[in-house]
Amino acid sequence: MGAQELSAAIWHQRNLLELLLFKLTEEQLLLTAGRTDWLANATREVEQVVERLYESGLARDVEAAGVAGRWGAADGASLRELIQHAPSPWDEVLTEHLTALTSLTARIRDLRDANAQFLRTGLRATQETLAGLDGAVGTYDSHGASRAETGAARLVDKRL
Repeated sequence: MGAQELSAAIWHQRNLLELLLFKLTEEQLLLTAGRTDWLANATREVEQVVERLYESGLARDVEAAGVAGRWGAADGASLRELIQHAPSPWDEVLTEHLTALTSLTARIRDLRDANAQFLRTGLRATQETLAGLDGAVGTYDSHGASRAETGAARLVDKRL
């Protein structure tokens, strides 16, 4: 466990964040195109990448803990704290990683928020459409013909 392994773990995490950004962009394209039939698949793919990111984060934490001990940083030190204890050239390498991770995270957050807004707008439109229906539900008579139900009272003759 060393700085090289830590850097490799961070590269892996960066690649997964870029994949998450791509998957969220796909999700947004489906939302804006009105192709909600594929939305469940896109959401499942996003969840899979998030799960892989969680695992990657654990691996990075293990590598960081090993490096923190060698560099005199506290156990559980953040990447920012490791940079303060890192010898050259690792301080620069880790700073570049931190900058990239911060940028990717901000872009992902913005895209996630935009997708949530699209979903809220779609839900609101659906609710307004349903509220605008007059409540007349079509049924079929004994001959298979369609007819609209009315809200009027009915007399039921049980003698038949």
